[in-house]
Amino acid sequence: MEVAFRSAAEAKNRRDELVRLIRYHSDLYYNGDAPVISDYEYDMMFEELKTIERTFPELDSPDSPTHRVGGAASEKFEKVRHAVPLGSLTDVFDEDSLLAFVTRVTDQLLEAGYPREQIKFTVEPKIDGLSVALTYEGGRLTLGATRGDGQVGENVTENVLQIPSIPRALPEKLDLVVRGEVYMPRENFEKMNGIKEAAGEKLWANPRNAAAGSLRRLHSAGDALRALDIFVFNYQTGDLWEDGHAPTTHSETIDKIGKLGFPNIGIAALTGDGDEIIRAVRSIGEERDGLPYDIDGAVVKVDSLEMRRTLGEGTSTPKWAVAFKFPPEQKKTKLVDVEIQVGRTGVLTPTAILEPVRLAGTTVSRATLHNIDIIRSRDVRIGDTVIVQKAGDIIPEIIGSVPSERTGSERLFSFPERCPSCGEKLVRDDLDEEDGEDAEGGAVRCINPLCPAQRERRIVHFASRDAMNVEGMGPAVVKLLIDEGYVGDVADIYALRAEQIASLPRMGDKSAQNLIDAIERSKEAGPARLLYAFGIRHTGESASEAVIAEFGGITPLFDKTAEDIMRVRDMGEVTSSKIVEFFSLPETRELVDRLRSYGVVTDLSEEEIARREAARNAVGALSGSTFVLTGTLSSMTRDEASAKIEERGGKVTGSVSKKTSYVVAGESPGSKLTKAEALGVTVLNETEFLALLGE
Repeated sequence: MEVAFRSAAEAKNRRDELVRLIRYHSDLYYNGDAPVISDYEYDMMFEELKTIERTFPELDSPDSPTHRVGGAASEKFEKVRHAVPLGSLTDVFDEDSLLAFVTRVTDQLLEAGYPREQIKFTVEPKIDGLSVALTYEGGRLTLGATRGDGQVGENVTENVLQIPSIPRALPEKLDLVVRGEVYMPRENFEKMNGIKEAAGEKLWANPRNAAAGSLRRLHSAGDALRALDIFVFNYQTGDLWEDGHAPTTHSETIDKIGKLGFPNIGIAALTGDGDEIIRAVRSIGEERDGLPYDIDGAVVKVDSLEMRRTLGEGTSTPKWAVAFKFPPEQKKTKLVDVEIQVGRTGVLTPTAILEPVRLAGTTVSRATLHNIDIIRSRDVRIGDTVIVQKAGDIIPEIIGSVPSERTGSERLFSFPERCPSCGEKLVRDDLDEEDGEDAEGGAVRCINPLCPAQRERRIVHFASRDAMNVEGMGPAVVKLLIDEGYVGDVADIYALRAEQIASLPRMGDKSAQNLIDAIERSKEAGPARLLYAFGIRHTGESASEAVIAEFGGITPLFDKTAEDIMRVRDMGEVTSSKIVEFFSLPETRELVDRLRSYGVVTDLSEEEIARREAARNAVGALSGSTFVLTGTLSSMTRDEASAKIEERGGKVTGSVSKKTSYVVAGESPGSKLTKAEALGVTVLNETEFLALLGE
């Protein structure tokens, strides 16, 4: 990869941007198990950073991501220092680079005096999963640890013991450590996602996320862990033979590992010939789609353990191995039809209905088309052969059509004149990024507030985690409740009875009671979350917090003008007018009255208002500091934490920005933690937060 900059200052700016982006996406991948870009996109950023640091050595630093491995060990688990570091591999992305590696290593070994016929490389598929080290003492499994940063990982022994294919005891009483990749087979991934969908839970994006998310959960569900598998691919340290025999080659250790009962993926080729290595890598790539598990490349290693020691290790990667990374998987399939989905704000989104195709670990039959302008710019027609890939290995999207395969029967797509849900006339308005429309085109919208499709999505939003946080009330459950006539609007949620919920498909008495309990808890979410839950256009979490902080609750908003609301910090004309428009509707007053009658907190108490006012006027130890809270604190509720901050002169907001002073992260923090780390905002754990409070 080549880079060209007009000055060292320009290179430094790009280097700093890449460091920030890589740290952000690395945290999502390794620690959050929730990547939002593809491995290929991440790898390209990493390669660009390495190239800049080679070209401008003064920009390299010890804390660069290029000198680190993986992610940090989570505070949720006991930390474990690895007996042998669990390093990563240098990546190559084309056959020329792979051949260059083979040639360079071969020449170095020839110079060191090794005969050419003894210089051999192994070629193995690269499993896309979560790397772990397994420690056995006297032949019994005593420790399972994640890779973490390569030096220190997480003790996940209790979870590892539930994975059926990992031996608890070996046929020989050996003391050894082996390294493997935990993964979820595609068939199990489909089954587990089906269970999650039926329960209204968020689906895993792909098998790798499913494996990492299951293994790195405290008190993880046994079903998810039993759906995992492992391939052991390396002997780390200890005795593989009871007689103390010392292995001489990697291929010998893999053979012995298999005889001990460890699943291993095997060696596809053992050769010293570069052309044979290329053919083996190509063969692995051609077999990729037919495998029952996901792979993202091939690993090429020097076979001789003595030669590996001669070649040595780099800063964070060995000099005797590389990973050949496959490009993002793309497939051809037929665009059968285009369906229209109506969002909670009335925006119509076209969704492609595809002939099912296996792609990046899942079967894809639907893909987003964003809007009419993207459809036109990519020249996509109903009946076309289209090329599909997954954005970020997660969201299926059509990247283009194949005009050469058209038969003449294909037809252009156009939006209907009327809403497919309610039949009202549609309008086209300006793009609204906050509503989620794509930046390449305008939006077609249904403006009927009684539209059934909008109703369903409004209820889903109302119950979502960042709104009223009704755990267990996902899209599938909401649809069932609507179809059964139990819920017609958001207020009906609070009239639900356990027996109604238990009567739904795949919902038993326990699930029903859990949902009723979650609904009851949501009544105390507070007026700021309630305002956000209403789904008023342009009114996000931060705006909702600011408005409630200013006016004290939902009730005062019925009498406010746009000018009143515009006086609130950071409130613009458009957002203010939308809030006034919403609260001017008779239906809104009726809705709020019903929510209040069910016990939903709609306004701050007089005591709370007085306390906040006093806090605003106080000059305390935290004066001028802005806090964001995420996750669950063990010593206090979030409201109590907010009160303590405000009593000391600080301010609590709902979203993270560069102006945020501290993010307080409790158990199971959300995306706010990731954003804080990406922006370089100081993150406090609960102990540090209590110390800052003086407690």
